[in-house]
This record gives sequence, C-alpha cells and structure tokens, in this order.
Amino acid sequence: MATIALFGGSGKIGRRAIELLESRGHQIRALVHHSPVPGKNVTCVQGSVVEAADCENVVRGAEIVVQMATTKEDKKTFFDVSVRGTFQILEACRIAGSVRQFILLSGDAAQGIWFYPHPQPINEQTPLAAYPGYYAFSKVMEETMTRQYAIQYGLGATILRSSWVFQDDDLLNHFSLLKNVNPAEPGHGFGDVTGEPLELVKSGQECIPVLVDASGEPLTRHIVHIDDLIQALDLALGNEKAIGRDYNIAGPAPFQYRDAANYLSEKLGIPTIDIPNPQYHSFSIDISRARQELGYAPANDFRRMADRAIEARRNAGRPPG
Repeated sequence: MATIALFGGSGKIGRRAIELLESRGHQIRALVHHSPVPGKNVTCVQGSVVEAADCENVVRGAEIVVQMATTKEDKKTFFDVSVRGTFQILEACRIAGSVRQFILLSGDAAQGIWFYPHPQPINEQTPLAAYPGYYAFSKVMEETMTRQYAIQYGLGATILRSSWVFQDDDLLNHFSLLKNVNPAEPGHGFGDVTGEPLELVKSGQECIPVLVDASGEPLTRHIVHIDDLIQALDLALGNEKAIGRDYNIAGPAPFQYRDAANYLSEKLGIPTIDIPNPQYHSFSIDISRARQELGYAPANDFRRMADRAIEARRNAGRPPG
C-alpha cells in the first residue's frame, strides 16, 4: 500500500482522514506541531510546516501527500501555516520525486460563497474570488500555488473544494441564536444582531434563526457532513482520474433557512426568529463533476444531518435544545 504523508492530521477532518487511511492499510507519516496526531499506524514527525526540512522529512518517500493544515481568521498565523506552509509542502513534493498525487483540501470560501451573488450553482468553472478575511484569501493562494506546481513541475494534483463541514452536534450550534453573535469567522454567524434578536440574546432566550437577505427572503446555502467529505477523499485517493482535477464537495442538496428552522423548531420545541443578513447571498454547489468522475454519492441532506445532531446530543446526555 502507498505511503501517505499527511499535514493537518490533528484537526477535525484530519483525525477522520487518519481513520480512513488506516482502514485502507496505508503507512502514514504525519507532521506534528503542537497537537498530537492519533492513530496506531502513524509515524509522527515533530516539526512545523514553516520549516522546509521538516516538510521534506515528512514527504520523503511518500507516494501520496494530503495537505489539510490550515488556520482560520488569525492574522498572526494564517500566512505561515496556510500560505508559506503549503508552499513548503509543494516544494518538498518537487524535491522528493516520489509523489504521484498531491491532494489539497480547499474550501468553498475560495469561490466567494455567501458574500457575492451566485445566481447559478457554483461549479469548478466558477472563478476563485475570496470573500473578506484571511481564511478565504489563504484558500485562493493554496489553490493557485497547487495549480502552478502542476504546470511548472508536472505535480499530479487533486483539489477537493469542500463546503462548510459539520459533524456531531455542529448543526445545532449553528442554529442557535445564543451561540452566533460576533463569530470568529465571517459567514459562519449572523452578522450584526440588533433589535429584538439582540434583546433575546441579552435575556438568554434561545431561538432558531431564519437568516433572510436584503429583500427579506430566506437565504439558501450548501454544507456537507464530514462522512460525505471523507467519502470524497476515499474516492480521490490514488485515483488516476482525479489527478489534474478539482472537485466541489458538498451535501446532496442545499437547504433553505426557513424550511430548516421550521424542521428543527418542530423537533426541539424552540421558536424561530428572522435574522436580517443583507450582506449575504444565497448559493448552491454543483457537485455533478464529483458524482460523474469519482462516483461521489453524499448521503446526508439537511434533515438527516439534523436528526443525527439531535441524536448525538442525546447520546452525550445533553438536551437537544
């Protein structure tokens, strides 16, 4: 089985990726910076993506390299980890000479979701256009560097451009008024909450938000369950058809906030409330390329994700609402 070099193995997605790689019987070599990387068959290399020698030690002899290391809205670290780090990993791939596939986990933030109008579903031909903030900018830079290394050095690259990833009870956290004021990452919260919603927050009263646009219409967006993202990774790993291709990875369908909020309200007995978000725009993701070329078949639509989130809380001994 192929030796896999993994960067970002300690994160939410990275931990699941290790489970996948171990189930496939791969030998895994992972960079460890601060957080430990789990796994029984993982060779850990202490170091940093900023250091060329550390990246070369991880990549040396690997046939497949998976880059998941990233930071969010942290001005102090995003450039070193996401931009400089991806460059060092790409350089290590070029030097190693053994890498037949480089897989970059990117994000739909690179295509300007939410902040710019997208009247048509976003597909792989939609131009890269970061929305405000450091995270989206870093994703555009990562993808651009990856494409250039494919052109300049013939690196066999695959880009998986994932929607916002949910697991466990993440969905219930997003549909919580009390937990989404002043979010750390643009686009993952409810903007500037004022009026009645703000008064409810001050009083500690929970409501399920219905995000509406400038015209008062409920917004539509696309997300993905971590199980479906890992399915896409499994299908892309070592797949010759995936080399030189990029794929938008999302759930089977987008959801509309009023429909979603009403479903959760019925399940949890919590009232809904409209939250104006005039700076946001509805969008959906076209996953037909991944379906046709990889056989990608996401199984978790909004209702299934919601039911799983409620079950996760109950299994943890916590009230769903």
